[in-house]
Amino acid sequence: MQYVSTRAAPSPATSSNSQQFSDILLGGLATDGGLFLPAEYPQVTGAELDAWRKLSYAELAFEILRKFATDIPEADLRAITAKTYTPEVYRNARPDEDSSRITPLRVLEEGNGTRLLLQALSNGPTLAFKDMAMQLLGNLFEYALAKQKAELNIFGATSGDTGSAAEYAMRGKQGIRVFMLSPHEKMSAFQAAQMFSLQDPNIYNIAIEGVFDDAQDMVKAVSNDLAFKTRHKIGTVNSINWARVVAQVVYYFRGYLEATTSNDQKVSFTVPSGNFGNICAGHIARMMGLPIDKLVAATNENDVLDEFFRTGVYRVRKSSETYHTSSPSMDISKASNFERFVYELVGRDGDRTRALFHKVETHGGFDLSGKPGSDGDEFKLVARYGFKSGKSTHEDRLDTIRDVADDYGIVIDTHTADGIKVAREHLERGVPMIVLETALAAKFNETILDALGEDAERPDGFENIEDLPQKFVVMKADVEAMKAYIAANTGL
Repeated sequence: MQYVSTRAAPSPATSSNSQQFSDILLGGLATDGGLFLPAEYPQVTGAELDAWRKLSYAELAFEILRKFATDIPEADLRAITAKTYTPEVYRNARPDEDSSRITPLRVLEEGNGTRLLLQALSNGPTLAFKDMAMQLLGNLFEYALAKQKAELNIFGATSGDTGSAAEYAMRGKQGIRVFMLSPHEKMSAFQAAQMFSLQDPNIYNIAIEGVFDDAQDMVKAVSNDLAFKTRHKIGTVNSINWARVVAQVVYYFRGYLEATTSNDQKVSFTVPSGNFGNICAGHIARMMGLPIDKLVAATNENDVLDEFFRTGVYRVRKSSETYHTSSPSMDISKASNFERFVYELVGRDGDRTRALFHKVETHGGFDLSGKPGSDGDEFKLVARYGFKSGKSTHEDRLDTIRDVADDYGIVIDTHTADGIKVAREHLERGVPMIVLETALAAKFNETILDALGEDAERPDGFENIEDLPQKFVVMKADVEAMKAYIAANTGL
């Protein structure tokens, strides 16, 4: 399996960007500033899907990952997935869920030929879907670094959940330091406490004065400084990291296999989406042959993705135009992973992709609507990839949280509420709709209290997390100052 950059010149098989899984595992952006994708997607057969219905989550993860990580010995890969996906790691299931299933489905609504299901993805150590990939990434990183007798400085940005998932996956791991940026005072109190309360010497939390997009831009700027990146051994765990996206592909297969009984059935997925990483994994699963009907992107008030899937116009917002909402992990107006889909949409033309995203940097977006003066007409092709979208507001999520609690006795988080609200707008007879859960409600208790008049239940061990001592620094969005901070703390 060879990988190419979304900005590579034609003839990817001979491109200098063509690399194997282990070559790109520890990094983020390609040297040309693009994102990695397989030169071609591995295909899944009906016989494989039939066989996979009987597998545990760890076994299913192995079967899917072996198609992408062909340069890692299968015995090693099987050991890594078996170590990662255990009931002991994913132990925070609700009382009526079986933790051994890792990502169980729950039927919310059923009738008149429609089914609405919720896939639990928040049973990991930090109570968010990011754990599904990050725990695997931590074990893959440790494996690769041990093989190379090397060390790694992870540099990433988070809008709330990636940071804690990464830090919990990497804390105490040999040869790894984590430098995690987050928008200062723009996460929930629980999210901030999960990150900032960690006292491990290899964890560095930096609160950036600005919004998530400012932090994300700093990560990209440092990643594009190849000399600094090499000298200081910089890697990333953001969703631009290909291994993380592949790990998320697994739960789409698990959701499909659990919701169906035969391979001639289709399902749809609704995915709360800000950075396009989670739903990008669904796109990859669909390209591999998983029978997915629709992939519905659910946004909050920061609706850059919804605008594109309605109009063909990709228009990023300035920091001053980015709303601070009650589903803060989606307070993103520049979707890093979107480039992977646009590359497919324009026929895997690296030169075209590079030009479009250069226009994002210089003009704030691009237009593929086909209207006079636009940058192309590829928006007409979006339907063939199954994408739809919708938007949710603060009042919508309050109403949805109340509805789900009243009707099903389940307290959902704010992002999952966005997903359920939008999913209901896209239900179809005969096609189950699976909403991907984002996190446990306890992580966004301020809004739960507003919606229900009572606190969200917390798993054991998280009762007073906000009261723990916190360790972090506050910095301006200054790339050179950030480089100096990294250099001072790596000793390299």
